[in-house]
Amino acid sequence: MLGIFKKIKSALTKTRHFLGSKIKALFGAPWNEETFDQLEQILYQADIGSQVTQEFIDDLKTFLRKNPEASSEEIVARMRSYAQSLLATAPKTSLKTGHPQVYLIVGINGSGKTTSIAKLANLLKTEGKKVLLAAADTFRAGAVDQLSLWADRLGIDIVKAQSGSDPSSVAFDALTAAKNRSVDVVLIDTAGRLQNKTDLMHELEKIRRVCNKVVPDAPHEIILVLDATIGQNAVDQARVFHQFTPLTGILMAKLDGSAKGGVILPIYRELGIPIRWIGLGEQMDDLAPFNANEYVAGLFEGG
Repeated sequence: MLGIFKKIKSALTKTRHFLGSKIKALFGAPWNEETFDQLEQILYQADIGSQVTQEFIDDLKTFLRKNPEASSEEIVARMRSYAQSLLATAPKTSLKTGHPQVYLIVGINGSGKTTSIAKLANLLKTEGKKVLLAAADTFRAGAVDQLSLWADRLGIDIVKAQSGSDPSSVAFDALTAAKNRSVDVVLIDTAGRLQNKTDLMHELEKIRRVCNKVVPDAPHEIILVLDATIGQNAVDQARVFHQFTPLTGILMAKLDGSAKGGVILPIYRELGIPIRWIGLGEQMDDLAPFNANEYVAGLFEGG
């Protein structure tokens, strides 16, 4: 567990150093409206978002009215505590009934979706789960080959079809095979849907219907892969996808490559979608279940 925390802290280095250096520069001056305006800009630049930033400011003003002589350490501790309180209400992940478990993975091209699916498959495999991959992204050239390569490397079965095939038929074949092979979890890769591609969004709905016919209540999870490096745009993507198809969770990829690690806070605060996993690096085992306390500690601790 300590190793995972070190990875999380390392992944958040850019964000933590940005926040730490900027916030420390405010200390020594009186906390007046100008100081709070500067803090607001710092938080916003870390992609914490306007709503959450304002909540941070309001909470800190209340704290400083009661504790006007607070030290820099106490102020940062207060911010850390408030961030933890924002994430404390995140719903706990409950075990879904049904076998196999079906995870529908969505996200736009370039988000790191296919690689994240491979990392998730590897994580589930290390937990003792029998995993099957379904290459239902028949829209993007090379997507099937990319997922097939990962399946070979991981020693995991894959169901696929030729590029241009009907994605829902791939999902049907995969779920049928999963039932016959006593598979625990099916991960379905879908086309990288842009928000304005209405036809592809309807295709996603068709895949959901097919899944439900083969396995009752499937898909059990609809996971959106987001790229942490795009900051506030990730919130906008999550909002659009969530409006069209209710998401059960988010996999935040590329957290290690971003100074915008604060984006997790507005995604949960504004949309209520739990963060399920975070990508911490380029290696296959650089994926971890999201832990709110470890995330906040990695965001605000010194160093």
